[in-house]
Amino acid sequence: MNYKLLYLFLFVGTNTLFAQIGGDQVYEFLGLPHTARIGSLGGSLIMVKDDDAALGFHNPSLLNQGMHQQVNFNTNFFPAGINHGYAGYTHHFDKAQLTAQGGIQYLGYGKFKQTDATGQILGDFKASEYAIGFGVGRQYNEKLSYGANLKFVISNLESYNSFGFVTDFGVTYLDTAKLFSAALVIRNLGAQLSTYTPGNRESVAADLQFGLAKQLKHLPFRFSVVAHHLHQWNIRYDDPTIEEPTTLFGEDPQNGEKKFGIFMDNLFRHFILGGELLAGKNETFRLRFAYNHLRRAELNVNGTRSLAGFSTGLGLKIKQFRVDYGLSVYHLAGSAHQISIATQLSEFKK
Repeated sequence: MNYKLLYLFLFVGTNTLFAQIGGDQVYEFLGLPHTARIGSLGGSLIMVKDDDAALGFHNPSLLNQGMHQQVNFNTNFFPAGINHGYAGYTHHFDKAQLTAQGGIQYLGYGKFKQTDATGQILGDFKASEYAIGFGVGRQYNEKLSYGANLKFVISNLESYNSFGFVTDFGVTYLDTAKLFSAALVIRNLGAQLSTYTPGNRESVAADLQFGLAKQLKHLPFRFSVVAHHLHQWNIRYDDPTIEEPTTLFGEDPQNGEKKFGIFMDNLFRHFILGGELLAGKNETFRLRFAYNHLRRAELNVNGTRSLAGFSTGLGLKIKQFRVDYGLSVYHLAGSAHQISIATQLSEFKK
């Protein structure tokens, strides 16, 4: 059995196995968390506006002058040799009063055995996908900011190739006095410009998200809530093979689940709940955790206990560098480990 194919379905197409929202769209790697901080907070962080420039790759309205000359590097360690990462650079332009960013997100699926219909090995092939993005963000007034990204996507799956584009549009509200922020983002809105096979055009996995973050007044701790797939209410799937409950909210419908339990389970699949402890001077130490109910509902193994859907991580500021680590539990088959490093070139000139 080719275990790389198994992990490909588990990690890249997490919605492919049992969910209604995935499996029939292209460029789904764009939904993977591209930094350790985002990964440790459940896979999405669209409403926290600070000095982390990598957040602008998903929500460009978070880009600000505090990110001037920042470079970011991230590596995501998936099992079976699957390699996912991100690199970016951010620059603020005073005269234009805007902050611009360029970055690349990539996913290498590794090497596969190519066989014919009888199982005879014909050779090897590789598969990889890339997104090269450019974005700008600007402050509208004291509390509101807006921005947009444009990403060109290149997908190479054996001898099948596709080229397309996606855009992100975001608006962020930040009230520093009340330590509160909110954001509305539409991510990955785009289309294929060239298809894998002639005449077979596929849709891109767009996502409408809304996020809230609130930091406690007398404690350096921030709660965060992200609501995703707001454009589609029903993201629940009733698997006829399930014999036991597998969700945290109510029983499974095959065991007499009531309508209220179905409603609550589907509702919570739209939410990612997280928290971040901000300790030390200038937040030199950050401890994070989150719960993604959609991920758990889709990838938890029936009849077993696991931490699928949970994630955690930490961040450290070491001189001019910010180092982050994230652990995301997807499935009993394996977890994802992420490491991110960021620094601002302007700090070396002081």
